[in-house]
Amino acid sequence: MTSTPKAASSAILQRGDRFLLVLRRNPPSADMYAFPGGRAEPGETPAETALREFEEETGIKAHGPRLFATYDLKTHSADGTIVSHFFLSVFQVEADDETVAIAADDAADLGWFSVEEIRRLPAPQSVLECAERLASGSE
Repeated sequence: MTSTPKAASSAILQRGDRFLLVLRRNPPSADMYAFPGGRAEPGETPAETALREFEEETGIKAHGPRLFATYDLKTHSADGTIVSHFFLSVFQVEADDETVAIAADDAADLGWFSVEEIRRLPAPQSVLECAERLASGSE
């Protein structure tokens, strides 16, 4: 079965060997840790979506988005029906080091995690993949 993907973006903020992740409150990826992000609004570019969603979920006004990866993400029900389909653009962003993140919008919680910690968290494979690539220096 085919479906038309919805546009979504997420943003990676890295400080040293740690990545800012939010605990998702809503589907998709509810109860999982992921990079802040969400669905595009009409007329938004992927970069604009990443910056807006990042600020909504963390309270941090990020800047300098650089496209890092893209994913075609499909979630299926038990019978194989596509439940959700997103084309996700993942950006690296920058923010002032002294800015403190606060869980907001649909983020139930947040934290700074190393790759080793992310491996033990409930997190989408795409999040772990991006963190491992960045931590190894193979952008």
